Amino acid sequence: MKRVINFMGIRHVAFALTLLLTLASLASLAIKGLNFGLDFTGGTLIELSYEQPAQLDKVRARLEQAGYPEAVVQSFGASTDVLVRLQGEDPQLGNQLAEGLRKVGADTPFTLKRVEFVGPQVGEELRDQGGLGMLLALGGIMVYVAFRFQWKFGVGAIVSLIHDVIVTLGVFSFFEIPFDLTVLAAVLAIIGYSLNDTIVVFDRIRENFRLLRKTELIDNINISTTQTLLRTMATSLSTLLAIWALMLFAGESLWGFSLALFIGVGAGTYSSVYIASILLIWLKLDREDLIPPVVEDAADERP
Repeated sequence: MKRVINFMGIRHVAFALTLLLTLASLASLAIKGLNFGLDFTGGTLIELSYEQPAQLDKVRARLEQAGYPEAVVQSFGASTDVLVRLQGEDPQLGNQLAEGLRKVGADTPFTLKRVEFVGPQVGEELRDQGGLGMLLALGGIMVYVAFRFQWKFGVGAIVSLIHDVIVTLGVFSFFEIPFDLTVLAAVLAIIGYSLNDTIVVFDRIRENFRLLRKTELIDNINISTTQTLLRTMATSLSTLLAIWALMLFAGESLWGFSLALFIGVGAGTYSSVYIASILLIWLKLDREDLIPPVVEDAADERP
């Protein structure tokens, strides 16, 4: 057999790191909360189309001169299109902002293409429905893993997924990065990605219980993780490279989405080994847990 990496040899250090990151994330979420975007809080979205490629820093500076220092400016599609997000319930806010921007920036003409208003009630419903969707996804995943493997695997999978979500949300909370619907979509995607990685490791652990009958659980986990390491690294690195390209070239409108995926993929790769597998040790998984219960035939009482 090839050299086996002793992943579980540092499981206590890994647990301490996991606990530290989780508590720090929870503390940030409790104290600072999330910086919800206009999708959740309500406000006005304005799309501007410039005749020349727009310089976002200059647009932000002129919006400050026009009296809108809180406006969020992002590129949108083409280099000449700009998306401005601003809190406020006035349906005329978009036209007022465009007029003020024209006064301080007459040398850069633009066209007001679109103004959309999202009410705070709609934003609150989106926030509640998004949170409910995340909880339903986690619950469905736990049922699926428990049915396919065994309930101890289900507990390990769901705890690792919760860790990934908490760490991702904690980073967004600590650095006050806007949390909008695109970031929520990324969090849901993280759940699916992390589950896939965890299932690959779990499947190999279950298979090795049959092949390596005299091997202890910790050794089984080390062997199984080593055997799936190349697959895990190839998948994670290729995914991270694709996400990195999104962060660099997709524009500011997808930067939060890309950042959430980047954090989640890294946390998911880590948690598949050092959370899901460690929980199997704590729950004392053994070979008997994977043996289907014997169903005794009912006695034939017919004469």
